[in-house]
Amino acid sequence: MKTKHDIVVVGAGPCGSYAAYSAAKLGANVVVCEEHNQVGAPDHCAGHLNISSLKRLQIPLPQSIIENEIKGANIYSPSGKEFVLRCHNPVTYVVDRGRFDKHIAELAMKAGVQYRFKSRVKSLLFDSGHVKGVILKEKEKIESSLVIDAEGCSSAILKNTGLAGLRASMTVRGIQADVEGLEHFDEDMVEVYLGRNVAPDFFAWIIPRKDGTAKVGLATSTGNPQQHLRSFMEKHPVASKKLQKSKVNSILAHPIPLAGPIPKTYSNGFLAVGDAASQVKPTTGGGVIFGLTCAKVAGEVACEAVKSGNFSEMFLSSYHRQWKRLVGFDLSAMLMMRRMLNSLPDSRTDKVIDLCKRLGISETLKKFGDIDFQGRSLIPMMKYPGTLAVISYFLYSWLMSSTKQSFF
Repeated sequence: MKTKHDIVVVGAGPCGSYAAYSAAKLGANVVVCEEHNQVGAPDHCAGHLNISSLKRLQIPLPQSIIENEIKGANIYSPSGKEFVLRCHNPVTYVVDRGRFDKHIAELAMKAGVQYRFKSRVKSLLFDSGHVKGVILKEKEKIESSLVIDAEGCSSAILKNTGLAGLRASMTVRGIQADVEGLEHFDEDMVEVYLGRNVAPDFFAWIIPRKDGTAKVGLATSTGNPQQHLRSFMEKHPVASKKLQKSKVNSILAHPIPLAGPIPKTYSNGFLAVGDAASQVKPTTGGGVIFGLTCAKVAGEVACEAVKSGNFSEMFLSSYHRQWKRLVGFDLSAMLMMRRMLNSLPDSRTDKVIDLCKRLGISETLKKFGDIDFQGRSLIPMMKYPGTLAVISYFLYSWLMSSTKQSFF
């Protein structure tokens, strides 16, 4: 096996595999280093993906990967008020994340990408200020012209370059249980639960599968996530009735970065993508679609660098500009929304949900809302009086909360 490659990708998650695939199909020699013994394990995500975004990325999914098709969401305010958003046709897939990750890896392998499992990257190789490969835990060196960091939230490799890492202050801890025995639920609707007593600075969710099982989870910035989850499942006035006869089969945990992208995602011979670059939606914590969008750009720019023989940060800065153009506005808008949501007391959140119900915001959301590109969705929605009223109240509530925090 070669120890010199055009590109080394760190991490075989969907972003790492898709970056590798995007570079390899254009002719680059790529190897992926993965610390675990297979793709897709451990599972780190709820696997709730926008159908239209998958089509835009031209990623067809085998039916065996799709666990359910979702038409909308039932959103519960802190006091239990329900806001229903239901579309006529499915808008999202619930996918088996392990199989989804393997599917992306199989695309990469067919394009010629090599995978090295049980190959944990310990550090980067440098030569004259340029990244020139990686050093594995076993002290084996793999030389390359460029490294793409898709390691996830750990930021261990990112720190080698001197680039700013993830902001711990806006990283929440997610936890999710795989349960069976769910009762009194809509098979084609996800459920979202808001409230500081439920999940401080985030929310809880129930994502059903067609077979009657479900993914039940939450993320929080404070306290013990497992205790929050147990309380949600056993004591929440709405959720507990649906989960009172449920059985937990497994539990997984994973940090979720919500602070928006790191300031710089490139340096000499190096690109960062996905969770490693915090290319994650601050409102929902979803990182797959935006991560794949950025990974495609990373792979294409990396291959251009290989063909031109130019791995300088000036050349590679094209990656940063391109992904910013594609998703930067939406990530910035969603970060502002997340900060506003975190600042609102539960009483204000209740009133926002109540306004959405009374003013018929669900119809506007069905016309213009986009689960992924939430920032740009706001622009056409603002033409509608009801939406303007909700946004105005939301901003007023945020300003009042911010003022109180500032003076007291």
